[in-house]
Amino acid sequence: MSVNAAAAGAAILGQREEALVSWSAIAEPGDPLARALVGVLGPAEALAWVRRAAGDPVAATMDLAPRARRELVERAVAAVARWVPRLADSDPGRHVERAAAVGAVAIPRGATGWPTVLDDLGDAAPYCLWVRGAVPADEALARAVAVVGSRSSTAYGEHMAATIASGLADEGWTVVSGGAYGIDARAHRGSLAAGGVTVAVLAGGVDRLYPRGNADLLAKVLDTGAVIAEQPPGFPPHRSRFLTRNRIIAAARATVVVEAAYRSGALSTATHAAEIGRPVAAVPGPATNPSSFGCHRLIREGAALVTSARDVLDLVLPLDASRAETGPPAPLGHAIENFASADERRAFDAVSRRGSGTGQVARTAGMTPAEARAALASLEVAGAVVRAGDLWTRAPRRR
Repeated sequence: MSVNAAAAGAAILGQREEALVSWSAIAEPGDPLARALVGVLGPAEALAWVRRAAGDPVAATMDLAPRARRELVERAVAAVARWVPRLADSDPGRHVERAAAVGAVAIPRGATGWPTVLDDLGDAAPYCLWVRGAVPADEALARAVAVVGSRSSTAYGEHMAATIASGLADEGWTVVSGGAYGIDARAHRGSLAAGGVTVAVLAGGVDRLYPRGNADLLAKVLDTGAVIAEQPPGFPPHRSRFLTRNRIIAAARATVVVEAAYRSGALSTATHAAEIGRPVAAVPGPATNPSSFGCHRLIREGAALVTSARDVLDLVLPLDASRAETGPPAPLGHAIENFASADERRAFDAVSRRGSGTGQVARTAGMTPAEARAALASLEVAGAVVRAGDLWTRAPRRR
């Protein structure tokens, strides 16, 4: 059983969390009326209101009228017809059981394990996140960069995606993408090849590794990272769900579009990222190649031009609290107050003078592998440790 599924066994959902699980099955992710209703009443009361409205719309209208704008009341009553057919299969316990059967866990909005980066989506945040894999979602997404692009990729685009993704993984960053053919797949593969953590955000349930041609790749993602979705297992991928799931990808610390036509679904990820204040970057390509027209458009509109993982890190590292106020690297052997965080202090102390692997550092320091990777990457940027193959060693002491 995965780390997430094991944690699920001990989880007890409260009324609010159960309602959020139900809403993830009742409403489509892009349904603005469902979001508005839940925002006004709260998830549990909104669910109870839908059940009342199914039997007595007049009474339900009178109940909602004092608490919401007239337009919302009228439209919500009309929308009940699209939510009611799914009420029969909205039992949260049943969905949680189905998830557990495939080693997945439900993480309702705001519950333990919820990735706080998704809170920046506001009312558009998923009601519930369904997670399957080896790494908890909150841990994986806390330090993540989205790398996305066209399904109809070129050899150049695939090379750039893999190179940037592997470079980010080398620095301890999670690579988030959509699991699709083309650039997405290359981004996942680049991270995996570097021994990094990668997350695939699906447009259907996590029980269905889609597209089928990438099933083997997504199985590898599960082994070392995670596959996530906002609808319960059993929900098939639909075209509209591919677009709405892009806002989850865009919640990463930055979004990099590697290749995209002038009108491309990948550009919607960039749009979502810009809307919540995340940095957007694009990789330039040949001026005559339609696969780069979308990237050039983004650059003209203000996206950062990037050609390497280092360029991408220049966008996100200034936002990283671990480096915000530290200035030049301090000499080795400095006191804990000169480390950017307690994690860095513990990771540094765990690196033996003969060299230690990331797993060994994690065990010695009492950290998760992801925490160790992140701390070691920051220490490397500061010049405190050096990576040689699979081993980390302390940098020579500066005098």
